[in-house]
Amino acid sequence: MRWGMVIEQKRCIGCNACTLACKAEHFLPPEILWNRVLISETGKYPTVNKLIYSIRCNQCDEPKCVDACPTGATRKREQDNIVIIDDNECVGCRYCMIACPYQARSFYEDGDAEYFPGQGQTEHEKMGKVLYPHQVGVVQKCIFCKERIDDGLAKGLKPGVDRDATPACVIACPTMAMHFGDLEDPYSDINRLIKEKKGKPFHPEYGTEPSIYYIE
Repeated sequence: MRWGMVIEQKRCIGCNACTLACKAEHFLPPEILWNRVLISETGKYPTVNKLIYSIRCNQCDEPKCVDACPTGATRKREQDNIVIIDDNECVGCRYCMIACPYQARSFYEDGDAEYFPGQGQTEHEKMGKVLYPHQVGVVQKCIFCKERIDDGLAKGLKPGVDRDATPACVIACPTMAMHFGDLEDPYSDINRLIKEKKGKPFHPEYGTEPSIYYIE
């Protein structure tokens, strides 16, 4: 089993719903983003094309970050290839951030940061301290909402099909530009999309074998 994602760029409108859903799901602190939406333009007026990329950790099959981590804090889960970070083993050296060719990692260093500086923490921030505490001085990144996947599988649900077992960014997308499933299942919807619409990963020349594919 190897979880993966397909993103249809023509459907993506750059609304950042995926970014906000991730923030809310994981109670991410200020200035910490596990996924981002990059928007750029090519060409000259009046023939200008807008390029929109929803990006996050690519959950590589050959991750450079795992090789760079001196403590083994960054590793792949054997059951599904999701790349995770063990907060208790991370020493904050940030070698993984340098090794990642996709710049998909963040370092959490300010545990007192507030979304509204000087006004105190919101109720959502206070709740996050209890439900999803983040350890200061460690590296963070997208984990494909592994908690939702694990809980869903335990209940007999299918990730990518059942909402409660699917990453928050995928189910939050208003245009259904994002798809999730098993890359090792030849009959999964994402494999069909990759084949029919010629999905491609970012920078395959890096040799990391990303698990996220993009359809133009």
